[in-house]
Amino acid sequence: MTSSHTNTPSLNEAKAPLGHAESKSVAALKAAVDRRHSLPLSTVRPSREDSNNASRQSTPLQRIKLRSDSRPPTPGSCQPTVAHVHALHSKQPVRTRQQFYDRLALIDRSVAHSQDAHFRHHLLRVSESQDTCDRLLSRIDQVDTAVASMLDKRKSVEDGGKCLQDASQKFDKQDQLVELQTAIGMTLEYLLSSLVLQTDFLYMVERVDICIEFLKPHRNYKEAEVYLLRFQQCMTCAMTFIKMYSVGSLRALTQDVSRRLFEQDVTDTAQMHLLYTRFTTVAGQLAPLLGEFERRAHSHPEELGALLSECHGAYFGARKNLLVSRLTEQIRGLDPTRTELVELICTEEFDLYRAFFSTGKQELYQYLETLCDYLYDDLRPRILHEPRLTVLCEVCTVLQALMVLDQPLEDEIEENEEKNDDLGRLHIRHLLQMVLQDAQTRLFFKAQAVIQSEIRYYTPTTQDLAYPDKLAGMRSCAGSIDSRENLSISRLFEDSGLNQRETWYPTLSKAVWPIYDLAHDAVGLCHGSLLSAAGLVRAKSGFDGQLFLVRYLLILKEITRNLDLAQKDELQAGVGGGAADQYGVGGIDQDLKHACESVISAASEPLCTPLRAFTGRPASAAEAAVLDEAFRNTCTSDLRESIVRVRLYHPDVRTAGVLVQHELDRVEDAYSGFGLTARQVGARAGKGQDCFMDDGLLKKLLQDVREDGAESPPART
Repeated sequence: MTSSHTNTPSLNEAKAPLGHAESKSVAALKAAVDRRHSLPLSTVRPSREDSNNASRQSTPLQRIKLRSDSRPPTPGSCQPTVAHVHALHSKQPVRTRQQFYDRLALIDRSVAHSQDAHFRHHLLRVSESQDTCDRLLSRIDQVDTAVASMLDKRKSVEDGGKCLQDASQKFDKQDQLVELQTAIGMTLEYLLSSLVLQTDFLYMVERVDICIEFLKPHRNYKEAEVYLLRFQQCMTCAMTFIKMYSVGSLRALTQDVSRRLFEQDVTDTAQMHLLYTRFTTVAGQLAPLLGEFERRAHSHPEELGALLSECHGAYFGARKNLLVSRLTEQIRGLDPTRTELVELICTEEFDLYRAFFSTGKQELYQYLETLCDYLYDDLRPRILHEPRLTVLCEVCTVLQALMVLDQPLEDEIEENEEKNDDLGRLHIRHLLQMVLQDAQTRLFFKAQAVIQSEIRYYTPTTQDLAYPDKLAGMRSCAGSIDSRENLSISRLFEDSGLNQRETWYPTLSKAVWPIYDLAHDAVGLCHGSLLSAAGLVRAKSGFDGQLFLVRYLLILKEITRNLDLAQKDELQAGVGGGAADQYGVGGIDQDLKHACESVISAASEPLCTPLRAFTGRPASAAEAAVLDEAFRNTCTSDLRESIVRVRLYHPDVRTAGVLVQHELDRVEDAYSGFGLTARQVGARAGKGQDCFMDDGLLKKLLQDVREDGAESPPART
C-alpha cells in the first residue's frame, strides 16, 4: 500500500507534465508552506482507517485529509469562528481522481521547493559575498593607485628638497662671494682712489701716451710692435682704472643722495643742494681724470671708446634715477604755458654735464629728450583737448620765443671753435619741437572750427543787435577787470582806441585769434558777417546801421594792419591777375568809404536838403527867416543827437572828430549857399528877428552844438 501510494505521483507527473507557469506556482506554494510551522487542524477525531497510521509523522496531505474527513460541528455545539484558509487548500472540494492527483502533485512540488529553500538562500548569500569582494577589490585598486601617486609625490618632494638644499647651499656660497666681492671692491676702490688720485698718475699716463706716439711712426725699430702693444695695454689699463673709479664714485654718490631724498621733510633748497651742489663738488675731483680720458678716447676710439661710453651711461643712469620722480611731480598739472620749467631743468642738467665731460653731445641730447618726454606725455593730451584759442596761442608763442632765443650768435660759434668745445651751448629747439607741432596742429584745427561755427555760420541774437543801447550800457562797465583774452587783444589795439572788446560784435572778436595762415579767411568771413549784421541793424535804424558798419570795419581794418594781411592780399591779387577779393583788405576800404559817406549824409542831409531846396526856387525874406529858425532848431536837436551817436560808436576822439567835421563842413557849405540866396531876396544877415546868420554866427552855433554833443550822454532807444 505504501509503494503504490508513493509511485502514484510519479505516474501522474508523467501523464501530466508541468509547464513553467505551473512550476512557478508550485514554488510559490512551497515558499508559503515554509513560512508556516503547521497547518490548522480540525478538533474532530480521525477515522478508523487512519487510526493505524496515527503513530507516523503527519504530512501535509494527511493533515488536509483529516480536515476534509472531519465532520462539521453542529450549530448548537460550535461557536461561530472565522477559519484561516491556507494557500494550498482548495477552494473547491476534490470530487474526482484527477483533481486529487493534481492536488497531490501540487503539494509534492511545494514540499520539494521548501526543501531547496535553504540552498537558494545560501546561494543568495554567496552572491552577495561575491559582490562585496568585488567592491573590496575595486577599492583596493583605488587605494593602490593613491598610494602609488603619494609615493611619486613623495619622491618629487624629496627631489625638490634636494634641489632646494643645493640652491640654498649655492645661495650661501653666493652670499659669501658677494661679501667677498664687496670687500674686494672696497679694497679695490681704495687702491684705485689711492692710485688714480696720485699726482704722478696722470704724468705716467702722459709718458705712456708719448711712447705710443713715438712708436707708431717708428715701427721699423726692433720689437717696436711688441712694445707698442704693451704700451697700448698699459694705456687701456690706466683708462680702465679711471672708468672704475668714476663709476664707483657716481654710484656711491647716487646711493647717498637717493637715501637722503627719501627722508621726510626735505625742503626744495635741500633737494637742489643734493641734486646739483653735491654732484658739482664731485665733478671738481673727477673732471681732470675724465678730461684726460676723453682726450685719449678721441685719439684711440677703437680701444677706449667703449670705456668712455660706459662712463656716460653710468652718469646718465644715476641722474635719471634721481630726477624722474621729482620731475614727474613738478610737471603733473603744470600750466601748458609754463614750459620754462623744462628749459630750466635742461639748462641745469646741461651745465652739470659740462662740469664732468666735454664730449658726448649726442648722448647728452638723447638724455635731455628723455626728460622732455615726461613733459610731452603730460602736455600732449591736454593740448589736444584744449578748447581755448587763447591758451593754444600762448603755448605756441612761448615755445616759439624759446626757439628764437635758442638761435646761436656768430660770436658764440667762433668762440666755441676756438675753444674746441664739442658741447657748445644748449640748443633746446629740437627738444620742444614735438610739443610745438602738436600745439600748432591743435591751434590750426581749432581756428578752422571757430571760423566756421562762430564767424561764417554765426546767427546774431537780439542782444547782439541792440545798438546803440549796448554801447551806452558798456560805458558804465569801462573800469571792469579784463580777462586774459581781453588783455591779449588790447595789446593789439593799445594805440588805436579800439580796445573795448566787450562792445565788439561777436564775429569780430573771434576773427582776432585764428593763426596767420587762416587770418585772411577769418577776416573775409567776418567782413561778410558785419555787412549782414549792419543790414539787420539798419532795418531798425538806418543811421545806427551805418555807424555800426563804420565802427567795426575800422576795427577789422586795424586787425588786418596788425596781422600784416595787406601784403598777403596784394600777393593773392597779383597771382590771380585781378583785383583783390571783395572781402579782402581792398573790399574793406571800399565798404568803409561808402559807410562813412552814408553816415555823413545821414547826419547832414536833414539840414542840407531844405537849404538846397530854398536856393533852387523863388522865395521871400520871410520864408528865409522861417527856414533859418527851423535850421537852428534842427541843429540843436537832430545834429546834436547825431554827434552824440557818432561819439558813442567811436570813442576815439580822432575818428569821431573826422566824421563830425565832415558833417559840419557839409552843413556849413549848404547854409552858405542859403545865405547868398537869402541876401538876394532881401533878408538881412546878423542878429535879431528876420535875420539869418552870418559866417561867424554859423560857426559859433555849429561849435556849440559840437561841444554839447561831445559832453551829453546818449539817449536810450
